[in-house]
Amino acid sequence: MLVAAVFLPLLGAFIAGFFGRFIGDRGAHIVTCLGVGLAALAAIFGFYDVVIAGNQQVINITTFISSGTFEAQWALRYDTLSAVMVMTVTVVSTLIHVYAVGYMHHDKSQPRFMAYLSLFTFAMLMLVTADNLVQLFFGWEGVGLVSYLLIGFWYHKPSANAAAIKAFIVNRVGDFGFLLGIFAVFFLFDAVSFDVIFGAVEGKANAEVTFFGIHAHALTITCFLLFIGAMGKSAQLFLHTWLPDAMEGPTPVSALIHAATMVTAGVFLVARMSPLFEYAPTALAFVTILGATTAFFAATVGCVQNDIKRIIAFSTCSQLGYMFFACGVSAYQAGVFHLVTHAWFKALLFLSAGSVIHAMSDEQDIRKMGGIWRLIPITFTVMMIGTIAITGLPPLSGYFSKDMVIEAAHAAGTGPGNYAFFIGIVVAGLTSFYSWRLIFLTFFGTPRADHHTMEHIHESPPVMTVPLMALSVGAVFAGMIGYSFFVGEHREEFWKDAIAILPAHDSIGKVHEHHPSFFIKYLPLFVSLAGLGMAYQMYIRRPDWPGKLAAAFPGVYQFLLNKWYFDELYDWLFVKNAFRLGRLFWKRGDTGIIDRFGPDGLSAATVVAARRLGIVQSGYLYHYAFAMIIGIAAIVSWFVLGMD
Repeated sequence: MLVAAVFLPLLGAFIAGFFGRFIGDRGAHIVTCLGVGLAALAAIFGFYDVVIAGNQQVINITTFISSGTFEAQWALRYDTLSAVMVMTVTVVSTLIHVYAVGYMHHDKSQPRFMAYLSLFTFAMLMLVTADNLVQLFFGWEGVGLVSYLLIGFWYHKPSANAAAIKAFIVNRVGDFGFLLGIFAVFFLFDAVSFDVIFGAVEGKANAEVTFFGIHAHALTITCFLLFIGAMGKSAQLFLHTWLPDAMEGPTPVSALIHAATMVTAGVFLVARMSPLFEYAPTALAFVTILGATTAFFAATVGCVQNDIKRIIAFSTCSQLGYMFFACGVSAYQAGVFHLVTHAWFKALLFLSAGSVIHAMSDEQDIRKMGGIWRLIPITFTVMMIGTIAITGLPPLSGYFSKDMVIEAAHAAGTGPGNYAFFIGIVVAGLTSFYSWRLIFLTFFGTPRADHHTMEHIHESPPVMTVPLMALSVGAVFAGMIGYSFFVGEHREEFWKDAIAILPAHDSIGKVHEHHPSFFIKYLPLFVSLAGLGMAYQMYIRRPDWPGKLAAAFPGVYQFLLNKWYFDELYDWLFVKNAFRLGRLFWKRGDTGIIDRFGPDGLSAATVVAARRLGIVQSGYLYHYAFAMIIGIAAIVSWFVLGMD
């Protein structure tokens, strides 16, 4: 059952990918949806067996790598953390697969698309069930590869190709750090297996390494390198630039990447490696500060974007910041709890946005929408549910997980924790503002679309709306059901030893022990309501205010609209210089040296020699007779001289 939960999506991907021409679109839909659907059922039973019944286990498949004394097994590690992730990934992915059947029904390459979705799901499952760092890296690179294929699925669009390449390259930067982190772990522990590493970490708590004469705390360096990998996959500040451009892929791709897979891999990595991070407080402080800063950055940018999918994409980046600073204050359970609730309402928001785009004849600019809530009531209702959930209004899921993240940051009582708490409060208000801005501009007010578009607005078919309704159930109830187990009174028996926390770092324990004041507990709710009120005032009552505000502060508006100019900075700093260096090697090195003195030089010399020898071929008989006489004289002379 546990093995089936991982490998059934791979089987569906294999059949749809290699036999799609024979089974057709409908056959590809059936095998892929059936594969992930059965995997989801197996994952639910596996969750019960592993978490409720307490049967944590490692299932050995085969030897993955064996070289000398080094050996890495291919095994499935099932504890609470992996069981939670497997269930979340498979269930959400199943609903996205079903939705994709309706959303992509006009596409000419449906088997290929469905195969990619299932392969992406398999790669994520391999990642979260890994029993060692080598296998985890295999799944890590798998989601990176398939994300490239999915983002660039519409390869006839230059923008999609550019976005796919950008995602691949930026992730390679983070993956290089992750790979160095794996090398550092092996250097320190002489193993890559989690059980061996976690069992020996306490003995290495004070270990130091010397590099070029510099002494450094070994676990701090190791955790920094591992977190660089997490920064790339989870789009944290400085390695985030690929995430908005990933919207070039079809909407189901956006939902799958941003909700349950890929971007959550970094959060999972930090939670899985919590035994190491607990002995690297400097690395934890860095995770906290960078996570909080990312949350603020993405929220400010989201407030001025106009593409419906890009707004939700920056929302993902911001929510990932929440998850990371929760891990940074050792509230790993809260970070994973927010990961799970976020998977439901973020998938709901992305797929609802896809339903809006479908209804609006592929229009994505919210400035060209408005006044359509009566025309697509199901889409409007479920998107409202997703918005209420992400803005943290009770009793939906985001209220429980986000508030615990913020309370844990406050309870940590550290400088980075206080910074994260303050930023978390500010971002809660910004999240509410841009989320309700999206709702008001999309569904309310005067219709701004052209007459032809308004005439053709229609609700999506059941194959798309039923998954939306199923996701809305998770967005409503996931927080209420999971709170007690993930971060409440039953958290210790729920998590068992899947996550390790030093007693002095237990910020969630401090929350329950000291009970935050009324002000601390309900401040996020107050600022969320304030964000709602501000969005209502600016986009319903006084729609002229946003334009006046942008005109009054043009510098700030352009700064946010251009995403803090990170893309322009990287283009100037890296891209243009890389092109200059490449052009130098091309013109001076390849053409000027290698070709000049190599193939081109030899061919030119051959041509010159041939031309000079061609002079002898005059066509006159006496020239040839003279040449023969000279040749005979030379041969006779050589023979005579040789005899002497």
